[in-house]
Amino acid sequence: MINAAIVGLGKWGQNLVNSVQGKSDKIRFTTGVLRHPENARAYADKQGLTLESDLAKVLADPAIDAIVLATPHTIHAEQILAAAKAGKPVFTEKPFTLTTRDAVDAVRAAARSKVTLGVGFNWRFQPALQEIRKMLEDGRLGTLLHIEGNFCGPSVYRFPKAHWRQQRDEGPAGGMTGRGIHVVDAMLHLAGQVDTVHAQSYRRALDYGIDDTTSMLFRFRNGATAYLGTIIATAETWRMQVFGSRGWVEVGDVEHLTTWQMRVCFVDPENLNTHQRPQVMTFPETSTERAELENFADAVAEGRPLAVAGGDEEHGVAVLEAILDSAKTARTITVGKSATAQRRASSTPASTRVARKAKRLVKTVKKTLREVVKKTRRAVSTKKTRSAKKKTRARPTPRTAVRTHARRKSSVKRRVR
Repeated sequence: MINAAIVGLGKWGQNLVNSVQGKSDKIRFTTGVLRHPENARAYADKQGLTLESDLAKVLADPAIDAIVLATPHTIHAEQILAAAKAGKPVFTEKPFTLTTRDAVDAVRAAARSKVTLGVGFNWRFQPALQEIRKMLEDGRLGTLLHIEGNFCGPSVYRFPKAHWRQQRDEGPAGGMTGRGIHVVDAMLHLAGQVDTVHAQSYRRALDYGIDDTTSMLFRFRNGATAYLGTIIATAETWRMQVFGSRGWVEVGDVEHLTTWQMRVCFVDPENLNTHQRPQVMTFPETSTERAELENFADAVAEGRPLAVAGGDEEHGVAVLEAILDSAKTARTITVGKSATAQRRASSTPASTRVARKAKRLVKTVKKTLREVVKKTRRAVSTKKTRSAKKKTRARPTPRTAVRTHARRKSSVKRRVR
């Protein structure tokens, strides 16, 4: 059993506590950390939590075995670094961080301090998602072709204008940080890492706050494709459908924190013109929040890492960054590469780039020819100068010429006489 401190006791922080408190023999919460402890006094008393407002004090407490973060997205990175520096294993709610640089730094800090770092993607503990992965691995679905997903609801209406969840730096690309990123992680779990992203994101329902209508196209490194939409100014719904060359599976409902059912439909090679009816698969009731926290507790007890360099935790942040870059530039972005460099390359058509290269080549040739002509001219000029000097030395001076003429004239006169 490990003793953990929960940082942030809002709705989701309380949900995490509720999932394990008095129910798990692997992890329990003993301390809550928030800026205004009086706001959660009644809840803390009910759950047996000591309340603190100073995270540094909690990090220095030897009775605390691990830290769980349920805090605003923009401060995840600094809190993870502080926990790692203090030698405390840390579990953070999604999104892991908002930039790849912060994600890499956080993973490295945990590795240096030899502490476990986990990220809260509870969908991975859904029995249905685990079964879909098995169906891809054992070939029942055939070759993975495409995934479609959406995760929508009225989130944008739930928070007032001044709430941190309405701030654009906390919620870039609208519903991605609160909802869509779950679907992205599920896709990574099934299809591997993403190669390219093309996204669009707009604010349409309100005149303030974050975007409410966001969608994107993915291409994975294995060749599969995907579509994802997250609309946070509509009624609650979510869905994910996975298409293979032998059939499809679909999950989805209004609630997502319950244990999912799954519809499965296969191709019948002997009856390709018959429309097959899907079968419904059900699974034992599972608390995915309890499962993810107990998995973290097991890793802490074993000294085993969860988030590692180059893993899905880092890559998921790189995908989020690519979504933001694509939405801003209206261009397809390769995940993990500089958007600026891609803009420079993609903003010029290939034909124009070839023409410019040819122009530079012609310019270089002309310059070389000019240099050759200059050298040739210098050589010719030098040769003429040398020749002129020789002639000048051989030609008699004016005085010598007069004397010679006088002698010749005198000689002629003598002959005449």
